[in-house]
Amino acid sequence: MQLAPFLPFVHRILQPSFPNCLWHGDRSLKKIALTFDDGPHPEYTPQVLEVLDRYNIPASFFWLGACVNRSPDIAKAICDRGHWIGLHGYDHRSFPMLTPHELRDSLEKTQAAIYQACDLLPAQVCDVRPPNGFFTPKTLQLFIQWNYRPVMWSIVPVDWERPGVATVVQRVLKQVQNGSLIVLHDGVYGGQDVAATIQVLIPQLLQQGYQFVTIDSLWQQFQTSNHHSGNVISLAKDCHE
Repeated sequence: MQLAPFLPFVHRILQPSFPNCLWHGDRSLKKIALTFDDGPHPEYTPQVLEVLDRYNIPASFFWLGACVNRSPDIAKAICDRGHWIGLHGYDHRSFPMLTPHELRDSLEKTQAAIYQACDLLPAQVCDVRPPNGFFTPKTLQLFIQWNYRPVMWSIVPVDWERPGVATVVQRVLKQVQNGSLIVLHDGVYGGQDVAATIQVLIPQLLQQGYQFVTIDSLWQQFQTSNHHSGNVISLAKDCHE
């Protein structure tokens, strides 16, 4: 609960310091991305999928490889609906604590799990969000060296602390703007409330005129508006199906 008020300020400090990461989309377009970390979960993720189906909303899921291996049928159901898939590591260990070999192994094992469950080739799943948002310049250097695209956030309502659906919704609505990249969780921490949260949140955001898009769409916006970043632009081309 103490963390939530500070995260918008953390974002403002980090975002200009690490321009090769995707922090948000084009601020001139009324498009936002809804993303989910830590899944797939056997109970919470199908509930999320049901709400997304109801509103025909595309979302992006950053998966843990161990969870994909435990729930491959749910992973496939998400892929079959056309949602965008990214990597969150194999088992939620903090990336800066891993050696380069361990980090690469974590990402490749997750890609392998996704390939087994969804038949998505590793090259088609190259967006990475670090667990807890923890990274170092070295981490980002390795991502780019290995042809991964680092994805961060602009709105983190700290739903894993379970402050209540109304509080999470209020935090998102207070911060949302054009290009927002919203992080929610459909895993063990926070997943209990996530379907109820988006059931309230999505209609209000639609009513405000926002269009939901995938992370890949935000990358395409980033590509056209940031010509100075050659590494990210080439990666944006590599991650298309």
